[in-house]
Amino acid sequence: MIQELLTYFNPLDYLVIWLFTAFIIALFVSWNTFPAIFMISVKKQLMDEPGLRSVHSKRTPNLGGIAIYVSLVVVITTLGALLNTKVLLLVLGGMTILFFLGLKDDLLVLSPNKKFLGQIMAAMVLIIFTDTRIIGFFGFFGITTLPYWLSVLFTLFVYVLIINAYNLIDGVDGLAGSLALFACAAFGYIFLKTEDVSMATIAVATMGSLIPFLRLNFSEKRKIFMGDTGSMIIGFLISFFVVRFLSEAQIFRKSIYYNSAPVLALAIVFFPLLDTFRVFFIRVVFHRKSPFSADQNHLHHGFLKMGYSHVQTTACIVIINVVLFVLAVWFRDFEIHLQLILLLSMGTLLYSLVFLYHWIFKNKTDSKIVEQTP
Repeated sequence: MIQELLTYFNPLDYLVIWLFTAFIIALFVSWNTFPAIFMISVKKQLMDEPGLRSVHSKRTPNLGGIAIYVSLVVVITTLGALLNTKVLLLVLGGMTILFFLGLKDDLLVLSPNKKFLGQIMAAMVLIIFTDTRIIGFFGFFGITTLPYWLSVLFTLFVYVLIINAYNLIDGVDGLAGSLALFACAAFGYIFLKTEDVSMATIAVATMGSLIPFLRLNFSEKRKIFMGDTGSMIIGFLISFFVVRFLSEAQIFRKSIYYNSAPVLALAIVFFPLLDTFRVFFIRVVFHRKSPFSADQNHLHHGFLKMGYSHVQTTACIVIINVVLFVLAVWFRDFEIHLQLILLLSMGTLLYSLVFLYHWIFKNKTDSKIVEQTP
């Protein structure tokens, strides 16, 4: 009887209950795993040491990624049996590669070359065995379809870029986790619209795994970081969501997102990519050093220097990214080049306005102080 029920069971018929179950399972596992991780980290002194990039002065547990990984493993190995098993098992395999690489980096420090190699291996597993790749540029620069080898290389570049972008922005309490929570919510919404239940389930489960982490990441007494273990897993999942969304949109030309998929995907990951390209440009052009060298030139460091708290910095950045996504959804029927121009213009403007407002306000305040000084 149970086998018959499983054979004819379709998650689409019980979508709300199905997604709620995935969310609750991930939330429950993550919530109950963090106390053990925190206790072991403190007892064994498995802490993050403050360094040049760090904006914290205290040694802090940095193995939060373990709970995120465990909760996703539980969801995939239970609910995944009724979904696209092949894809989910390969996703799990890629996550596992990055989990052990990230764990070693958090505990012992791993060379960038080995991390890049692991990221390439995890991405290639999905690209080759599921043939999920970015097929073309949706008409950008007059290019609709890429040769197979170029499609694979470009998709691989997107994976590595997004994984490292989320790793690089993990420098302020709640920032990487909150942006990942938003990205998963946005992709969950998109995958529901396209009836991709497998991806919607993983997106919702990731949200469930992140909420207990954010609770502790914002805490003062029991603070914990996700570490490279968490940031690489989160970056990997979001990069897969991006590639899956773009691939499906281009294969099915009747998709409601066929004319807007690349711009919507860019809107979702706008801040991580903006900050990564900006930091790399500053390091290479102005400081003439390796783009992977640690410094405090990230945009979130700029917010902190202006006097914003960690919570204010995270809230401001996430709100702007949400606004950009809403705008991208709103003008998704425009011509695709116009969509891209509007997104890049609005994104640059909104993030610049924060710094411009602070500069104008500071100058006015300084002027009043000078005038009041006898």
